[in-house]
Amino acid sequence: MKNIQIGDYVTAFYKTGKYIGEVTGERPGAYVVKILSVLKHPRQGDLHNPQEVDVPLFHERKALAHREQANMPKKMVKPFDGDIPDYNESLVAAYLSLKNELEADSSPHAQKSLETLQSVQREYELMYSLTF
Repeated sequence: MKNIQIGDYVTAFYKTGKYIGEVTGERPGAYVVKILSVLKHPRQGDLHNPQEVDVPLFHERKALAHREQANMPKKMVKPFDGDIPDYNESLVAAYLSLKNELEADSSPHAQKSLETLQSVQREYELMYSLTF
C-alpha cells in the first residue's frame, strides 16, 4: 500500500462521518486532513451508547466544515483517487441520505436523531446558503 504524503487526497473517518480531504500535516498516530467533501454525514446521539435515547447528552453532530482541518487517526485514513465532489453538494447529499435512512426507521433513536438533524440543517442553511 502506498505511503500517504502531505498533499495527497484521502478518505477519512472522523467520529461517525466520512470525508474526502487533503493531507496537510502529520502528527504521531494521525494525519492532519483539510476537509474538501462529505461522503457520510455523522450520526446523531451518544457514540458510547449507540441507539440509546435516554442518555445524559444526546449529541448533535454537524459535518466538519469546508476546509476545516482535523487530526484523523492514521488507521482511519486511506488514499483517494477520483473526482472530489463540491463540498456544498456533497454535504446536502450526505445529509439527505442520513435523513432518509432515519425517516424509514420508527425507533425512538431515529426520531430523536431527526429532531437534532433539523437544527443542524438550519445551521447549514445559515452557514452555506444551502437549500434542502
